[in-house]
Amino acid sequence: MVKVGVHVSIAGSIAKAVERAASVSCDTFQIFSRNPRGWAWKDLPNEDIQAFRSALEKTSIFPPVDHMPYLPNLAGPNPEFYEKSVATLTAELERCSQLGIPYLVTHLGHHPGMTIEEGRNRVISAVNTALREAGNDVILLLENTAGEKNGVGNTFEDIRDVLDGIVDRHRAGVCFDTCHAFGAGYDLRTDDAIEETTGRFDELIGLGEIRVIHCNDSKGELGSGLDRHEHIGMGNIGEEGFRRILHHEPFSRLPLICETPNDARRDDAGNIAKVKELAG
Repeated sequence: MVKVGVHVSIAGSIAKAVERAASVSCDTFQIFSRNPRGWAWKDLPNEDIQAFRSALEKTSIFPPVDHMPYLPNLAGPNPEFYEKSVATLTAELERCSQLGIPYLVTHLGHHPGMTIEEGRNRVISAVNTALREAGNDVILLLENTAGEKNGVGNTFEDIRDVLDGIVDRHRAGVCFDTCHAFGAGYDLRTDDAIEETTGRFDELIGLGEIRVIHCNDSKGELGSGLDRHEHIGMGNIGEEGFRRILHHEPFSRLPLICETPNDARRDDAGNIAKVKELAG
C-alpha cells in the first residue's frame, strides 16, 4: 500500500496541521512551518512544539515534511536577499529539529545575471553554511524544478552537481516532483518513458537519494517549463501515466505528497483517494 498525503495548513496553530492531515486520511503530510510569503518569523513557543509532537504521536502519520517559504533564493546574486535566504534556510532546519520533522524540502533558486555554474555554487555555499550552523540531523531535500528560465534544479545534472558540493553529504537528499520533471522535459507517461527518466536519474544521482515524492499532475505540456500543478489524472501526465508511476520503483515505496488544487472538481481527500485507486 502506498503512503500518500497532502500539503496542509497550519492556520490556528501548527498542531492543527496534524488534525487536518488525519481528517483527510493522510499517511504523510507537508507544511510550511510559518507564513511562506514573508521574511519575518517568530521562534516556535515550547507549548506549540510539544502540542505538534504530541498530536503526531497519537497518529500513525509519518513522515511529516516541512517546505521552505517562497521568498528565499539560494542561487540569487542580490547580497541582501542571499544573506536572508541562508538565514531562513538555517532557521527552517532548526524548526524541523524542534518539531521532530525529518525532512525539509527546498527549491534551489534562480540565477539571473549569472551563469548556471555560478548559481549552483551559490546554492552549494548556502546549503553548507545552513547545515553547519543548524548542526542537527534534519535531512535537506533538493527539489527538481520545472524548467523555468534561470532556474537551478531544472536538470538532474544540476542536482547532482549541488549534491557533490555538499560537505555533510549524509544530510542531503532529493524530493522528486512529478509535475516539475514533466515540465522540464522528463517524460513519465509510459513504462518506457519512466524507465528512461528513472534510469537517467539513477545514473547521475542514484534513486536511493530520493526520500520524498511530490505527486502532482501537470497543466503544462511535456517540456513546457511550466510549474502549474493539476489534480492527479486530470493533467497532461494523466491517469494512465500515474497508474504506471505508482506501480514503479521508487515511486511506489516512498512518501507521496500531493500539492494539488482544492476546488469544486476535487478536494485533498479526493486526490489521496485517486492516488490509492491508481496504485491498486
